[in-house]
Amino acid sequence: MHILGFVRKQITTTELDCARACRIDACFGNETMKVELDDRWQPISSRQNARVKELRALFHEAAPTQDRMVAIEGMHLLEEAIRSGLRLETVFFAESARERAHKLLPQLSSHTSVLLLPDEVFASAVPSETPQGVAGIVKVKSFELKDVFSPEPALVVLCAGLQDPGNVGTIARSAEAFGATGMLLGERTVSQWNWKALRASAGSLFRVPTVKVEVAAALQEATARGLRVLATSSHKGTVLAQSDLRVPVALIVGNEGSGVPRDILSQADEVLAIPQSSKVESLNAAIASSIILYEVARQRSHS
Repeated sequence: MHILGFVRKQITTTELDCARACRIDACFGNETMKVELDDRWQPISSRQNARVKELRALFHEAAPTQDRMVAIEGMHLLEEAIRSGLRLETVFFAESARERAHKLLPQLSSHTSVLLLPDEVFASAVPSETPQGVAGIVKVKSFELKDVFSPEPALVVLCAGLQDPGNVGTIARSAEAFGATGMLLGERTVSQWNWKALRASAGSLFRVPTVKVEVAAALQEATARGLRVLATSSHKGTVLAQSDLRVPVALIVGNEGSGVPRDILSQADEVLAIPQSSKVESLNAAIASSIILYEVARQRSHS
């Protein structure tokens, strides 16, 4: 009995110790994690720091470097980059975003450099007027024409002279939502790596195959691959719902002000018109594209 009592006492003591340890862990676990995360931050104080200057230059150029690096800004966009399987080379936090950063830090690879900047230094490197305090340099994917035209049936958006980055980003978001296979950006179209385009795309431009092209060559390629070339008009054309959009399609989206140029419009197999109130002269390029992309998805889902 004495031996059994001793064993029972030992077990009880061990259980109590474990319980105490768990309570201590619960009390101090978050603080321990905070210390570990704080250890990752490398403080930077100068606007002339090489990494800060690199971030500023990448935002200004809105084009990837030879090794496919671009600059992005905002917590949501950085999380989308991670969700898209992209590699973040460097992440920059402003001092004022220190607490919010704890949400993002555990998601970063151990190979990602993490820099902590004074608010004024951070603001000098990013283009937005009201910075969120988080930015990064990320390696994006490289796409080719074959990626844009597959899988079948292809649904390609060809931007001909779109100059508003918000429109390009919104079209990319709708393209992904409604199953487009890719985007082609023609002459005088803003870069998809413009920070406003990336923000408007909400991460879709990380995933939707997008390639810079010459419009004439792109139309030849689309025709050679058997795509039906469509254009939009606010004045005349086939009513959208009456067009067969189940076939492989290349949709031309024209400039915000002047629309699709006449020489390009003449090469379209069909011109589409979206029924709308006579009180409205025309729809925004991104809205019109989104409506058409939805109609393509609707028809294909019922085929």
